[in-house]
This record gives sequence, C-alpha cells and structure tokens, in this order.
Amino acid sequence: MHQFAHMADVHLGANRHGKMAELEIGAFARAMDICITRKVDFIVISGDLFHVGVPSDLNTVRQAVAKMREVTEHGIPIYAIYGSHDYTPTSTSIIDVIDSAGLLTKIVRPQVIDGTLKLECVEDARTGAKLVGISARRMGLEREYYDMLDREELERLDGFKIFAFHSGIDELKPEYLSRMDSIPISLFPKGFDYYAGGHVHQHSEHHLPGYDRIVFPGPLFAGYGRDFEFTAKGERRGFYIVSFDQTVTDVEFVETVLVESVYKEYNLTGFNSSRAQDTLAESFSRLDVDGKIVVLKIRGELSGGKTSDIDFVHLQNLLYARGAVDVHLGRRGLTSADYAAITVAGEDVTVIEERLFKENVGTVHTNITELQGDSGVKLSLELLNVLKEDKNPAENKKEYEARMIEDAFGVLQLKGAFEK
Repeated sequence: MHQFAHMADVHLGANRHGKMAELEIGAFARAMDICITRKVDFIVISGDLFHVGVPSDLNTVRQAVAKMREVTEHGIPIYAIYGSHDYTPTSTSIIDVIDSAGLLTKIVRPQVIDGTLKLECVEDARTGAKLVGISARRMGLEREYYDMLDREELERLDGFKIFAFHSGIDELKPEYLSRMDSIPISLFPKGFDYYAGGHVHQHSEHHLPGYDRIVFPGPLFAGYGRDFEFTAKGERRGFYIVSFDQTVTDVEFVETVLVESVYKEYNLTGFNSSRAQDTLAESFSRLDVDGKIVVLKIRGELSGGKTSDIDFVHLQNLLYARGAVDVHLGRRGLTSADYAAITVAGEDVTVIEERLFKENVGTVHTNITELQGDSGVKLSLELLNVLKEDKNPAENKKEYEARMIEDAFGVLQLKGAFEK
C-alpha cells in the first residue's frame, strides 16, 4: 500500500504582510510537515504554488524552498505542474528555478508532433506510479493543448496513473464560476486512476463515466478575498492524502486551518449614513473577533447620505483594536438612493476586469482579428496580468521597465520587434 499527497492553489505570496503572510506560509509548512509525519511516498502540486511566476517576496520563497528541501531530504519527491499564476510569457518561472535545484520535478513534458500533443510520462521510482499532466496558461489559454492531446496513447499506459491539470471542467463547475473558461471532460484521457485537479478554489471529489476520481483540493489557506469568505462560511481548507495499490483505495481530506474565522452580513436598506455608521459600530463592539479573521458583507440602499459618509476605516480599526487578525469588509453591494454610482457586477477582481474588457472590446476599431471579440479580451487580460507584476528587489527601475516591455511584447507575440 502506498500514499501520495495532492495539493493545489497554494498561492504563496498572495498575502504579503504581517500575520496573514505568516499564516499563509504556515499553512504550507503544516501541509509539508503532515506529509513527512504520514510518510507519504510523493507529493503532487496541481499548479499555483506561488501567486506570481516571478515572486518579488524573496522571504516567502526562501521559507518555502527550505521546507521543500526538508521534505525531499526525507525521501519524498515533489511533482508539480504550472498553474495560471505560475505561467510567465517569456521569463523563467520560479517553478523552473526550483525544478533546476532538484527540489521538485515538473511532470509536464510536452512535444508536438504533426499537430498532435504528446505527453511524456514521469514514473515515480518508489511506487511505479505514472504521472502526466497539462500545465495552465493565463486566462484559460490551455484549451488548445487539450484539443491537440493524443489521448489514445495516454489511455494505453498501464499501471497506476495520475493525470494532473489546472483547469475547470465544464460538467463540474460550481455556479459562481460559470463565466470561467473551462475544458469539457471529453478532452481528458480516460481510464486514469486519479485526476489531480487545481484552479477551482473549493475542495471536491467527483466521479464521471470513464473518469473515476476527479479531485480538486482547493487552497491550503487563501489567495483571494472570496476564499476568505468561503472559509468563514465553513469551507474546509487543506489537501488530500490518497492511498493506493493497483487502484485508489482511500481518499482523505486533511485540514490545514491555523486560525478561526467570523462571517457576518449586514443589510442597511432604509438607514441613512449616520445611523448606518452607529449601527455598525455598535454591532462590531459585540463580535467575538479576538485572534480571528473577520469577513463582513455590507449591502442595501441607504435612504440618505452617501456611502462615503460612513467611515469604514474607523470601523475596521475598531475590530483590529479588539484583536482581529485581519478584516475583509465587502461593501460593493451598498448603494445610496441619493447618489448614483458606477457599478460593475461581480465581486472578484478578475471577474470585474474580464467583464469590463468584454463590454468595451467592441469600441476598438481594428482589422487585427486577434484583438477582436473573445481573443481580444483574453489577450488584454493576459497583458494586464503581465503589467501587474511587481518590481523585484534586485532590479533597478531600468531593468524593471525593460522586463515589463519584453514580457508585454511576448504576450503580443512581438518579441524581437523592440531594440533595447
């Protein structure tokens, strides 16, 4: 009997300050320690180990690498694929650096032959398990890989086999991700013993005809504000330990929660801004928040005054003063009857960005087909993500600007068109 650990969407570096950064790396360290204690045979990370492909927070990288070295020194190999956040259009990702250092093995080894994508199998030395997978690209552009995939060759593989991926699946998407790009299950190779998923930030296990175990572990901690909301509402965070011999015999979810959360909603419809401020302050004074992450959703339509009249900074500080570890205060659902505001449906930043591009792509007049319609939206989003990258501590301003230009041209497939 053997065991492997399956985790994904770790998003190291997403929480960059104070206690939240400590909790984030702490959840990763706890997962690695559990793998050592349980003596798993190997670990599979299905993408988004880091929040960006080239992290600027080198302290987080240092701590993560030290813990991964400890795991490998216990004889536990780590196998990984790119997630959408690990991908960089022109530069080497931190995943490649760690792979070169011998602390993990990338299991995606693609080769295109006559328009067909062939995947080389990686075999775990101790267990004989066979691992293959498809890495993500930004904004779901990996669909073309699945279209070209030689599924029949993979289906002929014998022994215990794992398919790692970092995509949503059409048939399995939760409602809140209905707009997310995804892949139909028919494009996956059939007959694998375990489909190790990533990208969907909720843990779940599924069974479909020909695809027996499709598993998403969700994040160890949290990468986005929505993650904190789901956690506060009761979503468990952690990873899976899978027992197997010739087939999977057991799938166990192991939690990595290090801190409690509090969730509360407020409907301020009919309140004026002054009464809303007093009501929130009084309610906050009664919440048990000491040592906890606090997630608050405030909605409704004020009968008088502006939403900006409410001093939300002061209200948040009331909670911090009472010992809250972190406060996430969502108020996009709060409006005023007296003052109209420009609103964008959706609460996730990535959803808002996509919707804005979709609403405005038609105003761009161009004969370049790649800049029109859905392809133009995807290209714009990929370029936006490149331009969000922070300056690395080791870079000066000129080097940072040069890297941004090079990466942007890489997205636009204009590499070489710019002379430094």
